[in-house]
Amino acid sequence: MDMTTKTIREAIEERERQFLAPYATLSAHTKGRAIPILECPIRTAFQRDRDRILYSKAFRRLKHKTQVFLSPMGDHYRTRLTHTLEVAEIARTLCRALRLNEDLAEAIALGHDLGHTPFGHAGETILNEIVPSGFSHTQQSLRIVERLENGGKGLNLTYEVRDGIAKHSKGFGDIIPKNDDAWAVTVEGKIVRLSDIIAYLSHDLDDAIRSKVIAEKDIPVECREFLGHTHSERTTSMIRNVIEGTKIEGDTIQLGITEKGHEVMLLLRSFLYNNVYRSPQVHSEFEKARKILYELYGYFMRNQNAFLKERKRLFEEEIAGEADTPYERQVCDFIAGMSDSYAKDLFVSIFVPSPHV
Repeated sequence: MDMTTKTIREAIEERERQFLAPYATLSAHTKGRAIPILECPIRTAFQRDRDRILYSKAFRRLKHKTQVFLSPMGDHYRTRLTHTLEVAEIARTLCRALRLNEDLAEAIALGHDLGHTPFGHAGETILNEIVPSGFSHTQQSLRIVERLENGGKGLNLTYEVRDGIAKHSKGFGDIIPKNDDAWAVTVEGKIVRLSDIIAYLSHDLDDAIRSKVIAEKDIPVECREFLGHTHSERTTSMIRNVIEGTKIEGDTIQLGITEKGHEVMLLLRSFLYNNVYRSPQVHSEFEKARKILYELYGYFMRNQNAFLKERKRLFEEEIAGEADTPYERQVCDFIAGMSDSYAKDLFVSIFVPSPHV
């Protein structure tokens, strides 16, 4: 390729214009970054965002953060990292089928859970209880990419990726939001929201069966008959129901799910909440996590020197510009950034007496 006439990035942007649907988000049309930078001759703006997230320390720490089951005795249980990778795969599959920008969706998917705490949603609930300003993993994900990563400089991502990260969360709310403000501004960001739901409905069920919290026969018959009996069948079925339920008219697209698919996904979600997430086996472990995070938060609120030393050890760098950040938020950022194993080891080192030799 003659790099003096057209760069690789420009060639990719041209292919996007030729292949992607009119409602897709073109890399060349990004609203840009908070701090402008020179364009890369090889990668598009969204490809650079994907790489910035992939190589971040926060992303690597996801490998030791709980998805549902704390400290599972087995190599095949999902972690927050493998969940993130499954969301990215589903998002790319949907984008390819609908001729959307896969790179944008992948970047949003890889960054959507960076703000998750140790011990899964239990950790999020605990920090929300004890931190005066509250805590949300969605807002923490945005805080990491905008403020905390890279020594306090953030990752300087594009507007579209940051918006998608901020709008991915749904909790127990509507799968398809009734309020347009709850949706990402890009179709790709909306795809990630649906991909996140598909991923956890399928793999949390798979892990619950693996752990023997439930058996396959316990799954509602309607879910088994409609979605299938394996992780692969369930995931594929939900993806197909999104594609079939999406309406495309000319230059516009309205994402959706078939009526039956939506009904079954809601039923499966209720089943998981009632029989897995709130099961005694899962809840009893989360109570242990509550004790660990409460004690660590209280200890570091009382011991600033220990906090500064330990935070540098976790993040491997100082966080610049913290003078305007309330101290309790700094402690919250630190605890939220821990992996499960880091939090447990730190708790033991601080609160458990060492054996006398």
